[in-house]
Amino acid sequence: MGKSQRDKGARREREFVNYWRSEGFKSARVPLSGAAGGDYTGDVDLYAYGPDDAPLLGEVKARGTGAGFKTIQRWIGENDFLVLHEDQKPRLYVFPEKVLRDLLRRVR
Repeated sequence: MGKSQRDKGARREREFVNYWRSEGFKSARVPLSGAAGGDYTGDVDLYAYGPDDAPLLGEVKARGTGAGFKTIQRWIGENDFLVLHEDQKPRLYVFPEKVLRDLLRRVR
């Protein structure tokens, strides 16, 4: 991975962390963006249940042109979430940021 790609990834991770902090949630970048393994998986931590509980671990993906995201965006449309279900795999849930933010506020 080139320097510009690493810089872009780090920038997007910081944006994520700063957004959730501004919404009142503890959030942090994972050292080495998860490359260290062990307790350091994923790119970001979001302490959705409180600052002393285990965080949700997140992976941040960014694409300037939205490549790979356009189909997901079309599928979700104006809905509040999207369920992706592949045979023999657990379901994946995709939420727009506003919906996830409102949901997490109510959970706390």
